[in-house]
Amino acid sequence: MVEGKVVVVTGAGGGIGRDIALAMAAHGAKVVVNDIGAALDGEGGSAGPAQQVADEIRAAGGQAVPNTDNVADAASAARIVQCALDNFGRIDAVVNNAGILRDRFFHKMAVDEWDSVLKVHLYGSYYVSRAAATHFKEQNSGALVHMTSTSGLIGNFGQANYSAAKLGIVALSKSIALDMQKFNVRSNCIAPFAWSRMIGAIPTDTDEQRARVDKIKQMTPAKVAPLAVYLASDAAGAVNGQIFSVRNNEISLISQPRPVRSIHRSEGWTPQSIAEHAMPAMRASFFPLDRSADVFSWDPV
Repeated sequence: MVEGKVVVVTGAGGGIGRDIALAMAAHGAKVVVNDIGAALDGEGGSAGPAQQVADEIRAAGGQAVPNTDNVADAASAARIVQCALDNFGRIDAVVNNAGILRDRFFHKMAVDEWDSVLKVHLYGSYYVSRAAATHFKEQNSGALVHMTSTSGLIGNFGQANYSAAKLGIVALSKSIALDMQKFNVRSNCIAPFAWSRMIGAIPTDTDEQRARVDKIKQMTPAKVAPLAVYLASDAAGAVNGQIFSVRNNEISLISQPRPVRSIHRSEGWTPQSIAEHAMPAMRASFFPLDRSADVFSWDPV
């Protein structure tokens, strides 16, 4: 599917990123395996994870190079793209997968917990995509695959930073798709459901919680990889500006915001008339705040 293409996968030292990198290589791509080797909260760093995945790809007969630059810094992110150019002579696709978590209830969230998560997820997706965009424009081709989350699409407890970043990525992707479609550059999002260290801290204190976790464990990172490979391939040439989810063996196309109900009043509105007429009519169409009422209540990743 991606024979001869050069693909950058960020956060590829483990979890979903690792399986995407392996799948890209298995389908013929030359892969830049980017990972700073940090802990889940972004602290620390090691060249080991990126090197191990690159070695695994090469042992299987594929082509890969490790890279430990940080997506959260513009100059460092540009070096990730340059790594592809230096080693393979071009760049054809980017999978923006790198991420960290610093969960905290909103009223307790510190500025650095907000800032660090936005920097990796949202800024990181922008920095790497922007570095690749110039080359995509010049060659009149390219594909961007961004990882969003149901935490951003429908919300989640204790993840205001992560949720804001992940929904921001959706808007970033759609804007890139609109701006760069004339250069045959595509941008799409995946909201993955998969067991990884990103959700490994879910409590298992009760039978209900243990059953819930067992269900999620069935959704392995490898289940997400085929869609990422497809979206990076020429076969997805007509797919642009979309949001997909992968849950075990199920692929879903996610709706994008559209008006659900409108009410017109010829004389205009006052706060009182909104309270008396508009809101009572619209209330039946309100979306539930309770995540358990949503079709995607299997927990976000």
